[in-house]
Amino acid sequence: MTTSEKVIDLLAQQLNIDKASITAETRIVEDLHADSLDVVEMLIALEDEFKISVPDEDAKALTTVGALVNYIDQKVKK
Repeated sequence: MTTSEKVIDLLAQQLNIDKASITAETRIVEDLHADSLDVVEMLIALEDEFKISVPDEDAKALTTVGALVNYIDQKVKK
C-alpha cells in the first residue's frame, strides 16, 4: 500500500467520507470540512502510522492531501 493510499484510507475512516472523493488536490479543511480537532487527530494518527513527528510549524503548511503525502514520504526516507 502506498503512502497516498494509507493517507486517503485514514482520512476517509476518520472523517467518515468516501475515499473515492479524496485526491491529491483535495484540501483537508476546505474540501473535507475537517475542523481543528480533526486535523490534530489526523496528524497524531499519521505520526503513529508512519513513525514520524510533525512539528506545528510544518503542520500549518500541510493543507492538501498531496502536500501531506509528499511531507510523509520525505520524512520517512530520512
